[in-house]
Amino acid sequence: MAIHDVDHQKKNIVLLAVENRQPHICGLLLRKAVLKDTAFWHVDEDGNSALHLVAKLGYSGAYPFAAVQMQWELKWYQLRNSAPRNNYFIRYNKEGKTATEIFRESHQELTSKGGKWLNTISYSCSVVATLVAAVSFATTATPPGGIKEDSSKPTFERHLWFLIYVVSLLIALVFLVTSMVTFLAMLTTRLKMEDFERRLPRKLLLGLTCLFISIRAMLVYFCDTHFFLIKDVLEDSAFTVYALACLPIIILAVAQFPLYFLLLWSTFQAMPQCHFTLQTY
Repeated sequence: MAIHDVDHQKKNIVLLAVENRQPHICGLLLRKAVLKDTAFWHVDEDGNSALHLVAKLGYSGAYPFAAVQMQWELKWYQLRNSAPRNNYFIRYNKEGKTATEIFRESHQELTSKGGKWLNTISYSCSVVATLVAAVSFATTATPPGGIKEDSSKPTFERHLWFLIYVVSLLIALVFLVTSMVTFLAMLTTRLKMEDFERRLPRKLLLGLTCLFISIRAMLVYFCDTHFFLIKDVLEDSAFTVYALACLPIIILAVAQFPLYFLLLWSTFQAMPQCHFTLQTY
């Protein structure tokens, strides 16, 4: 369709692009200065402007989690800041509703689902972090090789592997505590609709990042501790045993990294996602 053509519902290309979540078309039209005072002023037969159509809930089948969809919906709604400002004064449609009212009404259920999903994953991760922290704190009381009776210092104090053990244990404890605090903060924070765009996803990313690092560090000092016990028995085969010990990390990566990278991409991606084809009339 041409730029100034309309369909049977009096929607021009701007309204159709916004309604069908086509970010590249919207971006192209925003760069055309000659269109900013014409196409972006248009309303459909129900009196809905582009911002009214942005405020409506989009197609939910393209997003695996409610919180991710809510994040994209907020980013779509915030695209009005890139559009001509004089076009987005408070406008009422024929039902007497503003775009903000439509957005809050249509996204109430999605906000509730997203909050429940975040609470569930925060609770599960906090339990895992607590268990790993308990193991890590117990390990600090029994350094590998024991303590020298005459000086009360670790037996392998000047050994390279003991230094690796101490550093990895410290890293695990620091990141575990950070992860636990982050997830507990998410569980006790009142969830607001606007927080799904940046604050909540970044908190979840911080918690998951710290948890992954702490688990990896725990595996390092676990293998390092047993190296003192089996290096003379297994010799070269010890490294094969340690490689097999990395299987839990691989399983964790396969299970959780798709979610992690989805959150990472959706949080730092500026332009909202295009998730289905523009309808034609």
